[in-house]
Amino acid sequence: MKAMILAAGFGTRLQPYSTLRPKPLFPVLDRPLVLRIIDQLHAAGFSPVLVNCHHLKEQIVSLLGNRDDVVLQEEQIELGTGGGMRMALDFFGNEPVLVANGDIFHTIDLKAAYDAHCKSGAAATLVVHDYPRFNNVCMDADGCISSFGEADSSLKKMAFTGIHVLNPELLSVIPEATFYNIIDCYRYWIEKGEKISAHAVENHFWADMGTPLDYLQLHRVLLTEKPFQGDSPFFIGKNVVLPHDFSCEGWFCIGSDVSVGRRCHLNRVVVWDGVRIPDDSNISDMIIV
Repeated sequence: MKAMILAAGFGTRLQPYSTLRPKPLFPVLDRPLVLRIIDQLHAAGFSPVLVNCHHLKEQIVSLLGNRDDVVLQEEQIELGTGGGMRMALDFFGNEPVLVANGDIFHTIDLKAAYDAHCKSGAAATLVVHDYPRFNNVCMDADGCISSFGEADSSLKKMAFTGIHVLNPELLSVIPEATFYNIIDCYRYWIEKGEKISAHAVENHFWADMGTPLDYLQLHRVLLTEKPFQGDSPFFIGKNVVLPHDFSCEGWFCIGSDVSVGRRCHLNRVVVWDGVRIPDDSNISDMIIV
């Protein structure tokens, strides 16, 4: 089973932080998110995994370029989700492929989603859940997707998780080397009468790292809420020494090789690796880079 991680986007809603690192390389508890996603895919039986990259692609190449279990697809222009998948068509082959966004932290059963697609007879299967902030995938009574975002109150609506399984031949309608949204590809096939199904999931955790607030919120959950919380709401990476007059409250995540100055106070912050925090810093509700 092959899989792809979409990691080429600009992460505009996460600026200015995404001008420093591509969104899939944002550290989550001091580890780049894309590494966790790769581990999830491998644990579910997916290999090899293709990762596409464009924005700050040299950082992704540096992190993953020497791995035998990862194939890198470097994109010279912005291709969007559909365009990036179209470029990977030769890699996909003829069997269904699972595609996941590179900016989501979740506990969804990926193998179950793949199996559901294979049993459905659908051309593509989108993993959906009830998430009111993003509920815009319209479905009929049989669980087939009929539209995206249309305001029809008679239809059940759920949110796309950013995880989908598709038969690669669907991508042949996307022009090569052109920016294209994969949802527009699905709209095309729905209009042609193809079955695009929904695989609804529940009793899981899912977070989209779309904005700085979302990124901080993810860390709050991981450090303070079950089932993730450990013995302390404070995470400290390697090679970090806190001075005796350091103080804190709430929760915090300090990455590796961080230098913390004297008399600093941290509250609900994420500190990226390698940062120097000056003396007398009093910081709350921030990403420190």
